[in-house]
Amino acid sequence: MVAPFGALLGAIALAPFFFSGWWGKHFLKVTLTLAAIPLIYYLAGLRASARVLETGIEYVSFICLIGSLFIISGGIHINVKGEATPAANVLFLIVGAVVSNILGTTGASMLLIRPWLRMNKYRLTAHHVIFFIFIISNVGGSLTPVGDPPLFLGYLQGVPFWWTALGCWPIWATGLGILLVMFYVVDSRNFLRAPKAIREKETRHEDWRFEGLGNVFFLAVVLGSVFLKHPPFLREALMVTAAAGSWFTTKKPVHEANDFNFGPIKEVAILFAGIFATMMPALDWLQSNAAHLGQPTPGFFFWGSGALSSVLDNAPTYLSFLSTAFGAFATPEAVAAKLHCTGVTADNAQMAVILGGPLYAKSLKAISIGSVFFGANTYIGNGPNFMVKAIADQQKAHTPTFLGYIFRFTLPFMLPMLLIVWLLFFRT
Repeated sequence: MVAPFGALLGAIALAPFFFSGWWGKHFLKVTLTLAAIPLIYYLAGLRASARVLETGIEYVSFICLIGSLFIISGGIHINVKGEATPAANVLFLIVGAVVSNILGTTGASMLLIRPWLRMNKYRLTAHHVIFFIFIISNVGGSLTPVGDPPLFLGYLQGVPFWWTALGCWPIWATGLGILLVMFYVVDSRNFLRAPKAIREKETRHEDWRFEGLGNVFFLAVVLGSVFLKHPPFLREALMVTAAAGSWFTTKKPVHEANDFNFGPIKEVAILFAGIFATMMPALDWLQSNAAHLGQPTPGFFFWGSGALSSVLDNAPTYLSFLSTAFGAFATPEAVAAKLHCTGVTADNAQMAVILGGPLYAKSLKAISIGSVFFGANTYIGNGPNFMVKAIADQQKAHTPTFLGYIFRFTLPFMLPMLLIVWLLFFRT
């Protein structure tokens, strides 16, 4: 039953490259056909309707978050000068990485991708889009539970809100610093090749300007609703209401200035419906067998959670490896000992064991960083990645294919950074 998931990944990777016209017309049929296979198996074969319902609820929550942020950010227009120097670009990426921890990688990506493309419009190449995905859509948001969905799930499981920031900031700074240096080198070469006379002439009249700032209120509503768990679907209802409020109150010229339409979110909704459905067997296998995949060291958790987060949704992958850590480290004896400590309850005893041991805490850091950092390795590793690609394609930016992304950017840039992070922080 993992075969439909592999087939969908293969189609996403290869179809746009070998027969893009056919894929553009029929990707909806292909996606829904492949999604139907595991759905029928789970419903008719396993009679696991509860599992399908759980996945459906996760998908609805995902689309409500992605969609509401897409609509609201489309109502905020940031006018910029179209002649960004490499230094200005690096500063923008640093600010974006910090903002990712406040608005989440999805919120920051949807808010900043359009001004980023406009900043570099006279020399826009693939590396501008991909490094934006690397830094703002993924690595930047690894410090707070708001930053990325896996960390939010960890917060719900009992990880203190500021634990990741206090424990992982050196790792965040190292990974971010390496990527920024790489980007500066590549962008400097691109800047020197750009026609200076044309840049200066075309950008002389441009200046920074912000429009549609009333949508910041709706953005705050969406981000605040993320923390709501009860009653059911209140969170999603607030997100949809905020998106509707933004859509009807934003002036038409602002949407026109952003070239806003629903094409990108429609494409993402279809493809991720297929991904959520077809990845159920893969995630269920992982949940059952993660404890047998190898010796649970920090390196195992870093590479294991990371490798799977590159192609599976990184939030459930995080939970699967967290369950593995609980099983390996939070033994009944260790939990019983913790229960005798002041302030430890049965609900948080397992997490208290993990946080209380240096090796165990290091493993939790490895799961957190692996799940977030590796999400940048493919277009489907994290929700914002494909959204950024869709918006960039709409803006006529140069974006690589699925395989081009991996071979031209993941292997030469992300992989060396990940190796250095592993050597410095998780090898032992």
